[in-house]
Amino acid sequence: MSWFIFALLCTLFWGFADLFYKKSSDENEKYSHLKIAVWVGMIMGVCSILLLIFSDDKMTLSALLSNAVKYLPASLSYIISMVIGYAGLRYLELSIVSPVQNASGALSAVVMLLYFILIGRINNFFDEFSVLDIIGTVIIVFAVISLAIVEHNLYQKTLTKKENSKYRYGALALLFPLLYCVFDTIGTAADGIILSDSSGLSLSEIDVIILYGLTFFLVSVALYVFLFVKEKKPYNPFSKSELPKMSAAICEEGGQVFYVFAMARNPVLSAPMVASYCIVSVILSKILLKEKLTTSQYSCVLFVILGIVILGVSEGISNI
Repeated sequence: MSWFIFALLCTLFWGFADLFYKKSSDENEKYSHLKIAVWVGMIMGVCSILLLIFSDDKMTLSALLSNAVKYLPASLSYIISMVIGYAGLRYLELSIVSPVQNASGALSAVVMLLYFILIGRINNFFDEFSVLDIIGTVIIVFAVISLAIVEHNLYQKTLTKKENSKYRYGALALLFPLLYCVFDTIGTAADGIILSDSSGLSLSEIDVIILYGLTFFLVSVALYVFLFVKEKKPYNPFSKSELPKMSAAICEEGGQVFYVFAMARNPVLSAPMVASYCIVSVILSKILLKEKLTTSQYSCVLFVILGIVILGVSEGISNI
C-alpha cells in the first residue's frame, strides 16, 4: 500500500479522534484532559503488548530497552503535545484548536527536508519529488496555515463575548494549541528521521508502534495514580460517561498505525498531508457539533481537498 493511502486513512481516523476528544472534554471537570490520556495510554498499551506477543520478529528485553531510549524524544514530544491539546479543548472550539495545532505538519516537513538534504539522502530535490508533489504539498501547507490564521483571528473577535465563560481565559487559551504545535513539530520531525533508513536507528514501523504505545501506557499509569491521589478515589474509565474517551483512543491508535507506515515511506510529503486531518475535524465540528463556519474556513477546506487530490494523482501516475 502506498504512503498516500496510509496518510489518507490516518487523516480520517485522526479527524474522528478529534471529534471524540472534544466530546470528552469538559471545562468544568478539572482533570478531563488527563482522563482522556489514561484511555489513550490503555488502548495503545494493549495494542503494543499484543504486537509484542504475536509479532514474528520478537525483541529481546535489552533490544526493547535500547530502542525505547532511541525513540524516547519522539514519543515524549507526542505525549506532551497530546495532553496539552486535550487541555485546550476544554476552553476552545474544535474548529479553532485543530487547525492551529496542525500547522506543525508544515513546520516538521521543512525540518525533515533540511535534515535529509544535510545528510545527503536528498541530493536533487526535483529528482525526489515531482512537480505535482510540490504543487499539492504547497497548496495543503498554505491552506492549513491559512486556516490556522483565520481561526486565530476569529477567536480574537470572540474575546469581547464576556457573557460566554468559554472565552474567559482570553488569548491565554491559544497557548494550548500553539504549544501543541511546537511539541508536535519536534515529534513529527523526529519520527521522519528515526524511521528513515539513512538515519541509522534501524527501527521498523512495528517497533515504533510498540515503543510509542508502551511509553504512553506507562504515562497513563502514572496519570491514573495522580488522579487517585488528587480525587481521593479510583478513576473508573469504564463508566458510561467515559465511553467517548474510549472511542477517541481507538481512533487515535488506528490513525497512529497508518501514520507510522506513511511516515516510513515518504515522511516529507506525509507530514503536511496528515496535518490536514484538521479539515476533517472542522467539517465534523460543523456537522455534528453545530459549530459555525465562515466563507474563509470553507475556502481553506476546499484548498486542502484540492491539494490532497493533486497528491493522489501524482502518486497514481508514479505507480503506472
